[in-house]
Amino acid sequence: MTRSLTHVRIVGAGLIGTSIALALRSAGVKVTLCDADSRAESLAKDLMGDQNGSEDGLEDLCIVATPPDAISTVVREELNRNPELRVMDISSIKVKPVLDVSTSGLARSRFAPTHPMAGREVSGPESARGDLFQGRPWILCLEGVDSDLLALVEEVVALCGGIPLKRSVEEHDRAVALVSHLPQIAASLLASQLSNGQGSDLELSGAGLRDTTRIADSDPQLWAQILAGNSQALRPLLISLQNDLSRVIDELDNPAAMANLITAGNRGRAEIPGKHGGQARNYTYLAIVIDDKPGQLAAIIEACAAAKVNIEDLAIEHTPGQQTGLITLAFSPEDSAIVAAHLEKEGWKVHPSR
Repeated sequence: MTRSLTHVRIVGAGLIGTSIALALRSAGVKVTLCDADSRAESLAKDLMGDQNGSEDGLEDLCIVATPPDAISTVVREELNRNPELRVMDISSIKVKPVLDVSTSGLARSRFAPTHPMAGREVSGPESARGDLFQGRPWILCLEGVDSDLLALVEEVVALCGGIPLKRSVEEHDRAVALVSHLPQIAASLLASQLSNGQGSDLELSGAGLRDTTRIADSDPQLWAQILAGNSQALRPLLISLQNDLSRVIDELDNPAAMANLITAGNRGRAEIPGKHGGQARNYTYLAIVIDDKPGQLAAIIEACAAAKVNIEDLAIEHTPGQQTGLITLAFSPEDSAIVAAHLEKEGWKVHPSR
């Protein structure tokens, strides 16, 4: 791609801001990074390494990577510093920041609301990764944004490895209420119940509990702003969940009703799209038994590449001390038959899974 982006200023050295900085730096873009928290700023700058005077000159683009409630304040401050300011934000809500920024003095055409659908439950620059956005959806709400800013935003997303998906700000907030904000509340409610448990009971905790409560480790202050800022889209979903939970309580002694509950969950989970977003994908899974020795995973991946098929997902199961392990690979139904025949021909122990 033709490079037009040379210097980016990032306000906010948290997980997302620092991860964007690392990705852009690795692509050769000069990055100026600042944060109200001097510790976070210092750590993020050390992670980026020497940039040979990156503080000099005005930036092509300012990325505001702060919590939602701070965006309009930051925009006002940055506009005083740079009257030609062009801003891209990355917050988890869009309608409220757009409304807030409209009072800042920055023209709407110079504000690009975006949201990378990537993150970790652990916040801060210490959790940042330059590859955090690789293959992840990056929502762009670019209606009314001027063409120059639009091009800069699309370049940032491309350099970070994101998959651009265009939505209106209203469509964005409705969608993330379902796929991000509702799960956060559900995970936090579930995890909060554990405080009432006996220590001996919690000793029985397994992967299922850890998986369903993983995001309960999220930053309380950040999520307070996100959930309150998207309450209009979130409230109907919570009411629906409340109604379903009441129905489950009423029908708990009915095995048929409980089977319907689990079946409905199966159907809903099957709707989750594949790794690049878009429509849900129907995958075929192959289980491959491997020996406990170095190089097995790499050899399987090379064999799949030789068969010219795309691995959609991968899981590894291995018990320490066990002589064998299990690698489960997901393929499209068409690719599955091709790769199964190829792997079996090469001597791998291949078993159809689910």
